[in-house]
Amino acid sequence: MIGVIAKPSERPAVAEFFELFKTPWEWFRSDRRYEVVLCTDDENFDVSRAELTVIYAGREVGSDNGTLFETNSRQGLGVLLLREDRLPIYGDLVTFRDVASASLREEGSGRPAMCCRVSDGSTIVRIGYDLFQEIEHLLTEGQPADFAHIPAVELHIVLLREVILSAGLELIEVPPIPYGYQFVVCLTHDVDHPAISRHGWDHTIAGFLYRAVAGSLIKLFRGRIALRELITNWGAVVRLPFVYLGLAKDVWQGFEDRYRALEQGLPSTYFFIPFKDRAGKCAQGPAPKRRAARYSARELAGTIRRIIAEGSEVGLHGIDAWLDRAAAREELDEILRITGSLEIGVRMHWLYSDHESPAVLEQAGAAYDSTVGYRETVGYRTGTIQVYKPLNAESLLELPMQVMDTALFYPAYMNLSSTQATAVLLRFAHDANRFGGCFTMNWHDRSLAPERLWDAPYRGVIDHLKGRNAWFATASQAAAWFRLRRSVVFESDNDTGDGGCVRIVSEDGDNLPSLRLRIYSRQSLSPTGVSRLPAFNDRRMDRKVEVPSACTGSCLRPLCTVGREMNG
Repeated sequence: MIGVIAKPSERPAVAEFFELFKTPWEWFRSDRRYEVVLCTDDENFDVSRAELTVIYAGREVGSDNGTLFETNSRQGLGVLLLREDRLPIYGDLVTFRDVASASLREEGSGRPAMCCRVSDGSTIVRIGYDLFQEIEHLLTEGQPADFAHIPAVELHIVLLREVILSAGLELIEVPPIPYGYQFVVCLTHDVDHPAISRHGWDHTIAGFLYRAVAGSLIKLFRGRIALRELITNWGAVVRLPFVYLGLAKDVWQGFEDRYRALEQGLPSTYFFIPFKDRAGKCAQGPAPKRRAARYSARELAGTIRRIIAEGSEVGLHGIDAWLDRAAAREELDEILRITGSLEIGVRMHWLYSDHESPAVLEQAGAAYDSTVGYRETVGYRTGTIQVYKPLNAESLLELPMQVMDTALFYPAYMNLSSTQATAVLLRFAHDANRFGGCFTMNWHDRSLAPERLWDAPYRGVIDHLKGRNAWFATASQAAAWFRLRRSVVFESDNDTGDGGCVRIVSEDGDNLPSLRLRIYSRQSLSPTGVSRLPAFNDRRMDRKVEVPSACTGSCLRPLCTVGREMNG
Protein backbone atom coordinates (compact mmCIF):
# COMPACT_ATOMS: atom_id res chain seq x y z
CA MET A 1 0.00 0.00 0.00
CA ILE A 2 1.28 3.47 -0.91
CA GLY A 3 0.46 6.31 1.48
CA VAL A 4 0.39 9.64 -0.37
CA ILE A 5 1.19 13.03 1.16
CA ALA A 6 0.44 15.86 -1.29
CA LYS A 7 -0.71 19.44 -1.35
CA PRO A 8 -4.51 19.89 -1.43
CA SER A 9 -4.25 21.51 -4.87
CA GLU A 10 -2.58 18.35 -6.22
CA ARG A 11 -5.34 15.97 -5.20
CA PRO A 12 -7.10 15.70 -8.59
CA ALA A 13 -3.76 14.94 -10.28
CA VAL A 14 -2.92 12.37 -7.58
CA ALA A 15 -6.23 10.58 -8.08
CA GLU A 16 -5.83 10.47 -11.85
CA PHE A 17 -2.19 9.36 -11.68
CA PHE A 18 -3.22 6.33 -9.65
CA GLU A 19 -5.91 5.49 -12.19
CA LEU A 20 -3.16 5.35 -14.79
CA PHE A 21 -0.75 3.53 -12.45
CA LYS A 22 -3.42 1.20 -11.05
CA THR A 23 -1.87 0.01 -7.79
CA PRO A 24 -2.99 0.14 -4.12
CA TRP A 25 -2.74 3.60 -2.55
CA GLU A 26 -4.52 5.87 -0.10
CA TRP A 27 -4.10 9.28 1.47
CA PHE A 28 -1.48 9.02 4.20
CA ARG A 29 -2.75 8.17 7.68
CA SER A 30 -0.52 8.74 10.65
CA ASP A 31 -1.97 5.75 12.52
CA ARG A 32 -0.67 3.06 10.19
CA ARG A 33 2.57 1.78 8.73
CA TYR A 34 3.06 1.65 4.95
CA GLU A 35 5.27 -0.23 2.57
CA VAL A 36 5.70 3.05 0.63
CA VAL A 37 5.09 6.68 1.47
CA LEU A 38 5.09 9.06 -1.50
CA CYS A 39 5.48 12.71 -0.49
CA THR A 40 5.34 15.92 -2.51
CA ASP A 41 4.62 18.22 0.43
CA ASP A 42 6.90 19.71 3.09
CA GLU A 43 4.88 18.09 5.86
CA ASN A 44 7.05 16.42 8.47
CA PHE A 45 6.37 12.76 9.17
CA ASP A 46 8.16 9.83 10.72
CA VAL A 47 9.98 8.08 7.87
CA SER A 48 10.29 4.97 10.03
CA ARG A 49 6.57 4.40 9.40
CA ALA A 50 7.42 3.20 5.88
CA GLU A 51 9.90 0.75 4.41
CA LEU A 52 10.41 3.17 1.52
CA THR A 53 9.82 6.91 1.43
CA VAL A 54 9.87 8.60 -2.00
CA ILE A 55 10.13 12.38 -1.84
CA TYR A 56 9.40 14.35 -5.02
CA ALA A 57 10.20 18.08 -5.05
CA GLY A 58 11.67 20.50 -7.56
CA ARG A 59 13.12 22.61 -4.75
CA GLU A 60 15.20 22.06 -1.66
CA VAL A 61 13.16 20.60 1.20
CA GLY A 62 13.93 20.20 4.88
CA SER A 63 14.80 16.51 4.64
CA ASP A 64 17.62 17.29 2.18
CA ASN A 65 19.78 18.43 5.11
CA GLY A 66 22.57 19.61 2.82
CA THR A 67 24.26 16.21 3.12
CA LEU A 68 23.80 13.46 0.54
CA PHE A 69 20.88 15.43 -0.88
CA GLU A 70 23.00 18.46 -1.73
CA THR A 71 20.95 20.21 -4.41
CA ASN A 72 21.43 22.33 -7.48
CA SER A 73 18.21 24.11 -8.52
CA ARG A 74 16.96 25.26 -11.89
CA GLN A 75 13.63 26.70 -13.04
CA GLY A 76 11.75 26.15 -16.24
CA LEU A 77 11.95 23.36 -18.79
CA GLY A 78 14.56 20.69 -18.23
CA VAL A 79 15.17 17.26 -19.69
CA LEU A 80 16.16 14.16 -17.75
CA LEU A 81 17.53 10.89 -19.02
CA LEU A 82 15.96 7.75 -17.58
CA ARG A 83 18.65 5.53 -19.05
CA GLU A 84 18.16 6.14 -22.81
CA ASP A 85 14.64 7.62 -22.46
CA ARG A 86 14.33 11.42 -22.49
CA LEU A 87 11.87 12.79 -19.92
CA PRO A 88 10.96 16.50 -20.12
CA ILE A 89 10.30 18.25 -16.83
CA TYR A 90 8.01 21.25 -17.17
CA GLY A 91 8.25 22.56 -13.62
CA ASP A 92 11.18 23.23 -11.32
CA LEU A 93 14.01 20.74 -11.12
CA VAL A 94 16.82 20.04 -8.68
CA THR A 95 19.81 17.78 -9.16
CA PHE A 96 22.05 16.28 -6.50
CA ARG A 97 25.63 15.57 -5.60
CA ASP A 98 27.02 12.98 -7.96
CA VAL A 99 25.89 9.39 -7.38
CA ALA A 100 27.62 6.95 -9.68
CA SER A 101 24.72 4.46 -9.86
CA ALA A 102 21.89 6.95 -10.43
CA SER A 103 19.85 6.01 -13.51
CA LEU A 104 17.98 9.34 -13.66
CA ARG A 105 20.23 12.21 -14.74
CA GLU A 106 19.93 15.67 -16.21
CA GLU A 107 20.62 15.75 -19.90
CA GLY A 108 23.73 17.77 -20.65
CA SER A 109 25.20 18.17 -17.18
CA GLY A 110 24.89 14.51 -16.26
CA ARG A 111 24.03 15.43 -12.67
CA PRO A 112 21.75 12.91 -10.94
CA ALA A 113 18.12 13.88 -10.41
CA MET A 114 17.57 11.00 -7.99
CA CYS A 115 19.52 9.70 -5.01
CA CYS A 116 18.85 7.71 -1.86
CA ARG A 117 19.97 7.02 1.67
CA VAL A 118 19.11 4.47 4.35
CA SER A 119 18.05 5.63 7.81
CA ASP A 120 17.07 3.32 10.70
CA GLY A 121 16.31 0.49 8.30
CA SER A 122 14.11 2.64 6.07
CA THR A 123 15.07 3.72 2.55
CA ILE A 124 14.55 7.34 1.47
CA VAL A 125 14.61 8.13 -2.25
CA ARG A 126 14.74 11.76 -3.28
CA ILE A 127 13.60 12.68 -6.83
CA GLY A 128 14.20 16.23 -8.02
CA TYR A 129 10.85 17.28 -9.45
CA ASP A 130 7.25 17.44 -8.29
CA LEU A 131 5.50 14.40 -9.76
CA PHE A 132 1.92 15.58 -9.43
CA GLN A 133 2.62 19.08 -10.75
CA GLU A 134 4.10 17.36 -13.80
CA ILE A 135 1.03 15.14 -14.19
CA GLU A 136 -1.30 18.13 -13.87
CA HIS A 137 0.67 20.07 -16.47
CA LEU A 138 0.68 17.16 -18.90
CA LEU A 139 -3.05 16.42 -18.60
CA THR A 140 -4.09 20.07 -18.87
CA GLU A 141 -1.48 22.11 -20.77
CA GLY A 142 0.02 19.23 -22.73
CA GLN A 143 3.38 18.95 -24.44
CA PRO A 144 4.90 21.17 -27.16
CA ALA A 145 5.54 19.59 -30.54
CA ASP A 146 9.27 19.25 -29.79
CA PHE A 147 8.48 16.64 -27.13
CA ALA A 148 5.43 15.11 -28.81
CA HIS A 149 7.15 11.76 -29.31
CA ILE A 150 7.77 11.26 -25.57
CA PRO A 151 5.13 9.38 -23.50
CA ALA A 152 6.08 11.36 -20.41
CA VAL A 153 3.29 10.11 -18.12
CA GLU A 154 4.21 6.51 -18.88
CA LEU A 155 7.85 7.22 -18.03
CA HIS A 156 6.86 8.77 -14.70
CA ILE A 157 4.99 5.54 -13.96
CA VAL A 158 7.97 3.43 -15.05
CA LEU A 159 10.29 5.33 -12.70
CA LEU A 160 8.06 5.07 -9.62
CA ARG A 161 7.32 1.39 -10.25
CA GLU A 162 11.00 0.55 -10.58
CA VAL A 163 11.99 2.55 -7.49
CA ILE A 164 9.46 0.55 -5.45
CA LEU A 165 10.56 -2.79 -6.86
CA SER A 166 14.25 -2.03 -6.56
CA ALA A 167 13.79 -1.28 -2.86
CA GLY A 168 12.97 -4.97 -2.48
CA LEU A 169 9.22 -4.49 -2.14
CA GLU A 170 6.45 -6.43 -3.79
CA LEU A 171 3.85 -4.75 -5.94
CA ILE A 172 0.57 -5.50 -7.61
CA GLU A 173 -1.12 -3.49 -10.32
CA VAL A 174 -3.79 -3.75 -12.97
CA PRO A 175 -1.83 -2.74 -16.09
CA PRO A 176 -3.46 -1.05 -19.11
CA ILE A 177 -3.24 -4.30 -21.06
CA PRO A 178 -6.28 -6.52 -21.75
CA TYR A 179 -5.73 -10.13 -20.77
CA GLY A 180 -4.82 -12.20 -23.82
CA TYR A 181 -3.54 -9.17 -25.75
CA GLN A 182 -0.52 -6.88 -25.74
CA PHE A 183 -2.34 -3.54 -26.09
CA VAL A 184 -5.41 -1.87 -27.61
CA VAL A 185 -5.72 -0.34 -31.10
CA CYS A 186 -8.41 2.08 -32.28
CA LEU A 187 -8.76 2.67 -36.02
CA THR A 188 -10.69 5.90 -36.55
CA HIS A 189 -11.80 7.94 -39.56
CA ASP A 190 -12.92 11.57 -39.67
CA VAL A 191 -15.48 11.99 -42.46
CA ASP A 192 -14.85 15.44 -43.95
CA HIS A 193 -15.22 14.99 -47.73
CA PRO A 194 -17.40 11.97 -48.57
CA ALA A 195 -17.82 12.98 -52.25
CA ILE A 196 -15.81 15.27 -54.53
CA SER A 197 -18.96 16.08 -56.50
CA ARG A 198 -20.32 17.96 -53.48
CA HIS A 199 -17.65 20.63 -54.01
CA GLY A 200 -17.79 23.38 -56.56
CA TRP A 201 -14.80 25.58 -57.24
CA ASP A 202 -13.58 25.94 -53.67
CA HIS A 203 -10.35 25.53 -51.70
CA THR A 204 -10.89 21.74 -51.53
CA ILE A 205 -11.02 21.34 -55.30
CA ALA A 206 -8.16 23.80 -55.84
CA GLY A 207 -6.01 21.82 -53.41
CA PHE A 208 -7.01 18.53 -55.03
CA LEU A 209 -6.05 19.74 -58.51
CA TYR A 210 -2.70 21.16 -57.41
CA ARG A 211 -1.66 18.10 -55.42
CA ALA A 212 -2.91 15.66 -58.05
CA VAL A 213 -1.16 17.38 -61.00
CA ALA A 214 1.86 19.42 -59.92
CA GLY A 215 2.32 17.87 -56.50
CA SER A 216 2.32 14.34 -57.89
CA LEU A 217 4.86 15.27 -60.55
CA ILE A 218 7.19 16.84 -57.99
CA LYS A 219 6.90 13.80 -55.74
CA LEU A 220 7.67 11.48 -58.66
CA PHE A 221 10.87 13.39 -59.50
CA ARG A 222 11.89 13.26 -55.83
CA GLY A 223 11.24 9.52 -55.61
CA ARG A 224 8.39 9.96 -53.14
CA ILE A 225 5.74 8.15 -55.22
CA ALA A 226 5.70 5.56 -58.01
CA LEU A 227 4.70 6.21 -61.63
CA ARG A 228 1.47 4.28 -61.18
CA GLU A 229 0.40 6.71 -58.45
CA LEU A 230 1.06 9.68 -60.74
CA ILE A 231 -1.04 8.01 -63.45
CA THR A 232 -3.84 7.32 -60.94
CA ASN A 233 -3.93 10.94 -59.79
CA TRP A 234 -3.80 12.41 -63.29
CA GLY A 235 -6.53 10.00 -64.36
CA ALA A 236 -8.72 11.25 -61.51
CA VAL A 237 -8.23 14.84 -62.74
CA VAL A 238 -9.16 13.88 -66.31
CA ARG A 239 -12.34 12.16 -65.08
CA LEU A 240 -13.38 15.02 -62.83
CA PRO A 241 -15.60 16.85 -65.41
CA PHE A 242 -17.38 13.57 -66.13
CA VAL A 243 -17.96 13.06 -62.39
CA TYR A 244 -19.78 16.41 -62.24
CA LEU A 245 -21.84 15.39 -65.28
CA GLY A 246 -22.78 12.11 -63.63
CA LEU A 247 -20.98 10.08 -66.29
CA ALA A 248 -18.11 8.76 -64.11
CA LYS A 249 -17.83 7.37 -60.60
CA ASP A 250 -17.04 9.87 -57.88
CA VAL A 251 -13.43 9.18 -56.84
CA TRP A 252 -14.10 9.94 -53.15
CA GLN A 253 -17.39 8.09 -52.74
CA GLY A 254 -17.41 4.62 -51.25
CA PHE A 255 -14.82 5.39 -48.58
CA GLU A 256 -16.43 2.88 -46.23
CA ASP A 257 -16.03 0.11 -48.83
CA ARG A 258 -12.34 0.93 -49.28
CA TYR A 259 -11.73 0.80 -45.54
CA ARG A 260 -13.74 -2.39 -45.15
CA ALA A 261 -11.60 -4.09 -47.78
CA LEU A 262 -8.35 -2.85 -46.24
CA GLU A 263 -9.25 -3.50 -42.59
CA GLN A 264 -10.71 -6.94 -43.40
CA GLY A 265 -13.35 -7.14 -40.72
CA LEU A 266 -11.59 -5.16 -38.01
CA PRO A 267 -13.91 -2.75 -36.19
CA SER A 268 -13.30 0.96 -36.64
CA THR A 269 -14.92 4.25 -35.66
CA TYR A 270 -16.19 6.92 -38.10
CA PHE A 271 -16.88 10.48 -36.97
CA PHE A 272 -19.57 12.28 -39.01
CA ILE A 273 -20.30 16.01 -39.16
CA PRO A 274 -23.94 16.64 -38.19
CA PHE A 275 -24.87 19.74 -40.22
CA LYS A 276 -24.05 21.01 -43.67
CA ASP A 277 -22.52 24.46 -44.39
CA ARG A 278 -21.88 25.33 -40.72
CA ALA A 279 -18.40 26.66 -40.11
CA GLY A 280 -19.10 27.18 -36.42
CA LYS A 281 -16.96 29.19 -34.04
CA CYS A 282 -13.34 29.30 -32.99
CA ALA A 283 -11.82 30.91 -29.90
CA GLN A 284 -11.59 34.31 -31.65
CA GLY A 285 -15.12 34.31 -33.10
CA PRO A 286 -16.55 32.87 -36.34
CA ALA A 287 -14.46 30.01 -37.73
CA PRO A 288 -13.07 30.16 -41.28
CA LYS A 289 -15.78 29.48 -43.86
CA ARG A 290 -13.76 26.63 -45.36
CA ARG A 291 -14.29 24.69 -42.13
CA ALA A 292 -17.93 24.13 -43.13
CA ALA A 293 -18.67 20.65 -44.49
CA ARG A 294 -20.46 20.10 -47.79
CA TYR A 295 -22.64 17.35 -46.40
CA SER A 296 -24.84 16.59 -43.41
CA ALA A 297 -24.94 13.32 -41.52
CA ARG A 298 -28.59 12.92 -42.40
CA GLU A 299 -27.70 12.87 -46.11
CA LEU A 300 -25.43 9.87 -45.40
CA ALA A 301 -27.86 8.04 -43.12
CA GLY A 302 -27.76 4.92 -45.28
CA THR A 303 -23.97 4.80 -45.18
CA ILE A 304 -24.01 5.33 -41.42
CA ARG A 305 -26.43 2.46 -40.84
CA ARG A 306 -24.39 0.11 -43.04
CA ILE A 307 -21.23 0.96 -41.09
CA ILE A 308 -22.97 0.10 -37.82
CA ALA A 309 -24.52 -3.09 -39.23
CA GLU A 310 -21.05 -4.30 -40.24
CA GLY A 311 -19.71 -4.01 -36.69
CA SER A 312 -18.08 -0.60 -36.72
CA GLU A 313 -19.10 2.52 -34.84
CA VAL A 314 -20.26 6.05 -35.63
CA GLY A 315 -19.54 9.11 -33.52
CA LEU A 316 -19.94 12.88 -33.74
CA HIS A 317 -17.43 15.03 -35.62
CA GLY A 318 -18.46 18.11 -33.71
CA ILE A 319 -18.70 21.71 -34.92
CA ASP A 320 -19.43 23.85 -31.85
CA ALA A 321 -19.79 21.06 -29.31
CA TRP A 322 -16.43 21.95 -27.78
CA LEU A 323 -17.55 25.35 -26.45
CA ASP A 324 -21.33 25.40 -26.18
CA ARG A 325 -23.40 22.86 -24.24
CA ALA A 326 -26.61 23.59 -26.18
CA ALA A 327 -24.78 23.18 -29.49
CA ALA A 328 -23.17 20.00 -28.20
CA ARG A 329 -26.55 18.59 -27.24
CA GLU A 330 -28.02 19.49 -30.65
CA GLU A 331 -25.12 17.92 -32.53
CA LEU A 332 -25.12 14.76 -30.40
CA ASP A 333 -28.89 14.37 -30.78
CA GLU A 334 -28.61 14.56 -34.57
CA ILE A 335 -26.15 11.64 -34.70
CA LEU A 336 -28.09 9.70 -32.06
CA ARG A 337 -31.29 9.95 -34.10
CA ILE A 338 -29.56 8.58 -37.19
CA THR A 339 -27.66 5.78 -35.46
CA GLY A 340 -30.30 4.75 -32.98
CA SER A 341 -27.55 4.45 -30.37
CA LEU A 342 -28.06 5.24 -26.71
CA GLU A 343 -24.80 7.19 -26.47
CA ILE A 344 -21.95 8.23 -28.73
CA GLY A 345 -18.53 9.81 -28.50
CA VAL A 346 -17.02 12.91 -30.02
CA ARG A 347 -14.03 14.09 -31.97
CA MET A 348 -14.10 17.77 -32.79
CA HIS A 349 -13.69 18.95 -36.39
CA TRP A 350 -10.27 20.62 -36.79
CA LEU A 351 -9.54 19.34 -33.24
CA TYR A 352 -10.99 22.46 -31.63
CA SER A 353 -10.82 22.24 -27.84
CA ASP A 354 -10.01 24.24 -24.71
CA HIS A 355 -9.75 23.64 -20.96
CA GLU A 356 -13.54 23.71 -20.52
CA SER A 357 -14.37 21.35 -23.39
CA PRO A 358 -14.37 18.11 -21.34
CA ALA A 359 -16.91 19.55 -18.90
CA VAL A 360 -19.06 20.94 -21.74
CA LEU A 361 -19.11 17.60 -23.58
CA GLU A 362 -19.80 15.68 -20.39
CA GLN A 363 -22.74 17.90 -19.48
CA ALA A 364 -24.13 17.46 -22.99
CA GLY A 365 -24.04 13.68 -22.63
CA ALA A 366 -21.04 12.59 -24.70
CA ALA A 367 -19.86 9.07 -23.90
CA TYR A 368 -16.20 9.89 -24.52
CA ASP A 369 -13.99 12.38 -26.36
CA SER A 370 -11.16 11.64 -28.79
CA THR A 371 -10.07 15.15 -29.74
CA VAL A 372 -6.77 15.44 -27.88
CA GLY A 373 -3.94 15.18 -30.38
CA TYR A 374 -1.79 17.26 -32.70
CA ARG A 375 -2.66 18.76 -36.07
CA GLU A 376 0.91 19.61 -37.09
CA THR A 377 2.75 16.52 -35.83
CA VAL A 378 2.10 13.13 -34.22
CA GLY A 379 2.61 12.02 -30.67
CA TYR A 380 1.46 12.18 -27.07
CA ARG A 381 -0.04 15.62 -26.48
CA THR A 382 -0.86 14.80 -22.86
CA GLY A 383 2.07 12.43 -22.43
CA THR A 384 0.04 9.24 -22.17
CA ILE A 385 -1.09 6.42 -24.42
CA GLN A 386 -3.83 5.49 -21.96
CA VAL A 387 -7.46 6.54 -21.89
CA TYR A 388 -7.73 9.06 -19.04
CA LYS A 389 -10.21 11.36 -17.31
CA PRO A 390 -9.58 15.10 -17.82
CA LEU A 391 -9.07 16.75 -14.44
CA ASN A 392 -12.12 19.01 -14.79
CA ALA A 393 -14.49 16.19 -15.79
CA GLU A 394 -16.51 13.98 -13.47
CA SER A 395 -16.73 10.87 -15.63
CA LEU A 396 -15.99 11.71 -19.28
CA LEU A 397 -12.99 9.77 -20.59
CA GLU A 398 -10.50 11.04 -23.16
CA LEU A 399 -9.21 8.65 -25.82
CA PRO A 400 -6.11 10.54 -27.00
CA MET A 401 -5.17 10.35 -30.67
CA GLN A 402 -1.50 9.71 -31.37
CA VAL A 403 -1.43 9.78 -35.19
CA MET A 404 -3.35 11.72 -37.83
CA ASP A 405 -2.55 11.04 -41.47
CA THR A 406 -2.55 14.67 -42.60
CA ALA A 407 0.11 15.50 -40.00
CA LEU A 408 2.33 12.79 -41.46
CA PHE A 409 2.00 13.73 -45.12
CA TYR A 410 1.05 17.37 -45.62
CA PRO A 411 3.96 19.53 -46.85
CA ALA A 412 3.16 22.19 -44.24
CA TYR A 413 3.48 19.61 -41.47
CA MET A 414 5.84 16.60 -41.35
CA ASN A 415 5.87 16.00 -45.13
CA LEU A 416 6.93 12.36 -44.89
CA SER A 417 7.24 9.80 -47.63
CA SER A 418 5.31 6.54 -47.39
CA THR A 419 8.42 4.74 -46.14
CA GLN A 420 9.15 7.40 -43.52
CA ALA A 421 5.53 7.42 -42.34
CA THR A 422 5.58 3.64 -41.95
CA ALA A 423 8.67 3.90 -39.73
CA VAL A 424 6.92 6.49 -37.53
CA LEU A 425 3.82 4.30 -37.21
CA LEU A 426 5.91 1.31 -36.20
CA ARG A 427 7.57 3.41 -33.49
CA PHE A 428 4.15 4.06 -31.95
CA ALA A 429 3.34 0.35 -32.20
CA HIS A 430 6.58 -0.32 -30.30
CA ASP A 431 5.56 2.14 -27.57
CA ALA A 432 2.15 0.50 -27.25
CA ASN A 433 3.77 -2.90 -26.96
CA ARG A 434 6.13 -1.55 -24.28
CA PHE A 435 3.68 0.42 -22.13
CA GLY A 436 0.27 -1.00 -22.98
CA GLY A 437 -2.56 1.48 -23.46
CA CYS A 438 -4.42 2.33 -26.65
CA PHE A 439 -2.77 3.26 -29.96
CA THR A 440 -5.30 5.50 -31.75
CA MET A 441 -4.92 6.45 -35.42
CA ASN A 442 -7.01 8.80 -37.55
CA TRP A 443 -7.08 8.09 -41.30
CA HIS A 444 -9.51 10.44 -43.05
CA ASP A 445 -12.31 9.30 -45.33
CA ARG A 446 -10.59 10.39 -48.58
CA SER A 447 -7.07 9.27 -47.66
CA LEU A 448 -7.20 5.99 -49.60
CA ALA A 449 -8.47 7.75 -52.75
CA PRO A 450 -6.78 10.05 -55.29
CA GLU A 451 -4.94 12.39 -54.78
CA ARG A 452 -3.74 11.15 -51.42
CA LEU A 453 -3.35 7.39 -51.93
CA TRP A 454 -2.07 6.92 -48.38
CA ASP A 455 -3.09 3.28 -48.17
CA ALA A 456 0.34 1.56 -48.05
CA PRO A 457 1.51 2.83 -44.62
CA TYR A 458 -1.93 2.25 -43.14
CA ARG A 459 -2.10 -1.30 -44.47
CA GLY A 460 1.44 -1.99 -43.33
CA VAL A 461 0.92 -0.88 -39.75
CA ILE A 462 -2.34 -2.83 -39.45
CA ASP A 463 -0.57 -6.01 -40.58
CA HIS A 464 2.19 -5.30 -38.08
CA LEU A 465 -0.29 -4.70 -35.25
CA LYS A 466 -2.05 -7.96 -35.99
CA GLY A 467 1.29 -9.71 -35.57
CA ARG A 468 1.77 -7.97 -32.21
CA ASN A 469 -1.47 -9.48 -30.86
CA ALA A 470 -3.33 -6.19 -30.48
CA TRP A 471 -6.99 -5.98 -29.52
CA PHE A 472 -8.71 -3.92 -32.23
CA ALA A 473 -11.59 -2.06 -30.63
CA THR A 474 -14.02 0.68 -31.51
CA ALA A 475 -13.50 3.91 -29.61
CA SER A 476 -16.45 3.18 -27.34
CA GLN A 477 -15.19 -0.36 -26.62
CA ALA A 478 -11.76 0.99 -25.71
CA ALA A 479 -13.31 3.61 -23.43
CA ALA A 480 -15.52 0.95 -21.83
CA TRP A 481 -12.55 -1.33 -21.15
CA PHE A 482 -10.58 1.48 -19.49
CA ARG A 483 -13.68 2.44 -17.52
CA LEU A 484 -13.89 -1.16 -16.31
CA ARG A 485 -10.23 -0.99 -15.24
CA ARG A 486 -10.90 2.28 -13.40
CA SER A 487 -13.63 0.52 -11.42
CA VAL A 488 -11.13 -1.82 -9.77
CA VAL A 489 -10.67 -1.10 -6.06
CA PHE A 490 -8.05 -2.46 -3.68
CA GLU A 491 -9.53 -3.21 -0.27
CA SER A 492 -7.85 -4.11 3.02
CA ASP A 493 -9.77 -5.95 5.73
CA ASN A 494 -8.28 -3.91 8.55
CA ASP A 495 -5.90 -1.11 9.34
CA THR A 496 -2.83 -3.32 9.25
CA GLY A 497 -3.41 -4.37 5.66
CA ASP A 498 -3.33 -8.09 6.62
CA GLY A 499 -5.89 -9.52 4.23
CA GLY A 500 -8.00 -7.91 1.57
CA CYS A 501 -9.16 -8.16 -2.00
CA VAL A 502 -9.01 -6.60 -5.41
CA ARG A 503 -12.57 -6.02 -6.57
CA ILE A 504 -14.17 -4.97 -9.87
CA VAL A 505 -17.01 -2.62 -8.98
CA SER A 506 -18.49 -2.17 -12.46
CA GLU A 507 -21.32 -4.47 -13.56
CA ASP A 508 -20.38 -3.93 -17.21
CA GLY A 509 -17.75 -5.75 -19.22
CA ASP A 510 -19.50 -8.89 -20.49
CA ASN A 511 -18.31 -8.33 -24.08
CA LEU A 512 -14.89 -6.94 -23.23
CA PRO A 513 -11.54 -8.67 -22.72
CA SER A 514 -10.68 -9.50 -19.14
CA LEU A 515 -8.49 -7.34 -17.00
CA ARG A 516 -5.18 -8.71 -15.77
CA LEU A 517 -3.62 -8.64 -12.34
CA ARG A 518 0.16 -8.24 -12.43
CA ILE A 519 2.18 -9.45 -9.45
CA TYR A 520 5.81 -8.40 -9.22
CA SER A 521 8.31 -10.50 -7.31
CA ARG A 522 11.00 -9.02 -5.11
CA GLN A 523 13.94 -7.34 -6.88
CA SER A 524 17.54 -7.30 -5.71
CA LEU A 525 18.79 -3.92 -6.98
CA SER A 526 19.23 -0.63 -5.14
CA PRO A 527 16.67 2.16 -5.77
CA THR A 528 19.19 4.17 -7.83
CA GLY A 529 20.03 1.20 -10.04
CA VAL A 530 16.51 0.26 -11.08
CA SER A 531 15.74 -2.84 -13.09
CA ARG A 532 14.76 -2.45 -16.73
CA LEU A 533 12.77 -5.69 -16.83
CA PRO A 534 11.32 -6.49 -13.39
CA ALA A 535 10.02 -10.03 -13.00
CA PHE A 536 6.26 -10.48 -12.72
CA ASN A 537 3.42 -12.92 -13.13
CA ASP A 538 0.11 -12.03 -14.77
CA ARG A 539 -3.23 -13.48 -13.70
CA ARG A 540 -6.55 -13.17 -15.43
CA MET A 541 -9.06 -11.21 -13.39
CA ASP A 542 -12.26 -13.21 -13.49
CA ARG A 543 -14.06 -14.28 -10.35
CA LYS A 544 -11.05 -15.29 -8.29
CA VAL A 545 -7.26 -15.24 -8.50
CA GLU A 546 -5.06 -17.15 -6.08
CA VAL A 547 -1.82 -15.39 -5.17
CA PRO A 548 1.28 -17.18 -3.83
CA SER A 549 1.65 -16.87 -0.08
CA ALA A 550 5.02 -15.13 -0.57
CA CYS A 551 3.18 -12.09 -1.86
CA THR A 552 2.62 -10.11 1.34
CA GLY A 553 2.32 -6.52 2.47
CA SER A 554 1.64 -4.44 -0.63
CA CYS A 555 0.08 -7.50 -2.26
CA LEU A 556 -2.71 -7.59 0.35
CA ARG A 557 -2.13 -11.07 1.84
CA PRO A 558 -4.18 -13.24 1.28
CA LEU A 559 -5.52 -11.92 -2.01
CA CYS A 560 -8.74 -12.69 -3.83
CA THR A 561 -10.06 -11.04 -6.95
CA VAL A 562 -13.80 -10.53 -7.17
CA GLY A 563 -15.66 -9.48 -10.29
CA ARG A 564 -17.87 -10.50 -13.16
CA GLU A 565 -16.94 -13.37 -15.44
CA MET A 566 -15.66 -11.74 -18.63
CA ASN A 567 -14.68 -12.97 -22.05
CA GLY A 568 -10.97 -12.78 -22.90
